[in-house]
Amino acid sequence: MPRQRLAEDLSVEELRRLLIEKRRAERQARIERFRQTGRAVMVETPVSAGTTIWTDRPKPVEESGEEPVARLAPSARRRRKRQPWMEKALLFMEIAAAVGLVFVLLSGLNLLRNLNQEVASALAQPTLTPTPMIMALVLPSGHTPPNSPGGVQPNEAEIPEHLRPLVQSLANLPVPTPGPEQAVRIQIPAISVDAPVVQGDGWEQLKKGVGQHIGTPNPGKEGNIVLSAHNDVFGEIFRDLDRLRPGDAVMLFTNQRAYTYIVQETRILEPTQVEVMAPTPEAIVTLISCYPYLVDDKRIVVQAVLQE
Repeated sequence: MPRQRLAEDLSVEELRRLLIEKRRAERQARIERFRQTGRAVMVETPVSAGTTIWTDRPKPVEESGEEPVARLAPSARRRRKRQPWMEKALLFMEIAAAVGLVFVLLSGLNLLRNLNQEVASALAQPTLTPTPMIMALVLPSGHTPPNSPGGVQPNEAEIPEHLRPLVQSLANLPVPTPGPEQAVRIQIPAISVDAPVVQGDGWEQLKKGVGQHIGTPNPGKEGNIVLSAHNDVFGEIFRDLDRLRPGDAVMLFTNQRAYTYIVQETRILEPTQVEVMAPTPEAIVTLISCYPYLVDDKRIVVQAVLQE
């Protein structure tokens, strides 16, 4: 049996080797204890050539006496730490691409809608509204007084000489056939007027009653209804227009219903002030007659607004 050697008999190298073996045994025992308690799992980690191996402590294997533990090199650890950031960057890029795609789709839809609207606007037909082809040159109902030397006749002196042939040609235009919504009768209770309404305000039409200027709207519609009649001939229907006051009623009848207009103002105008016959945005009626009685060198104009 070999004699047990004392520590004093061992060389430094032998003592160093014994110390390493002791530490290795302690480490193995500790790992085995961790494995049995579930705190450690044995994993074989392949180590590539050229990779630096580090222990769990910064000392070399020769100095620590412990078994080497496979760890990733610093560059590998940096790559592993950088991976979550790369994933976040990729996720951000995917989200940005999806948002960009949605924006492109919405822009395309908006552009398509605008193009459709432009095409629809280009193809849409404008709303046609009836308008007189030629504006009246003088206010209607003009005539010479019955006591004048030549008797009662259209007063051509009110019309500029170079325009008289045009007025004469317009007087022969055909009168449109009355419709169910056109005025057929007028009543003005304040001055006891109750007379028929005919289409047209030429010399022959005003012999039959109150004439409606062709091209003006029907009762109850937006616009300016122009009605005229004589004051001292052919029934003197509008003789007392100057007696009307604001608030008096003017009633227009169609074959379907009646409309009431309320007098707003009365004016005395020159025969050439035809602007009172112009269309208006609101529903009104304009009554016109010669003035004064048996003189007939001016016009009396009464305007009334439709009562809602």
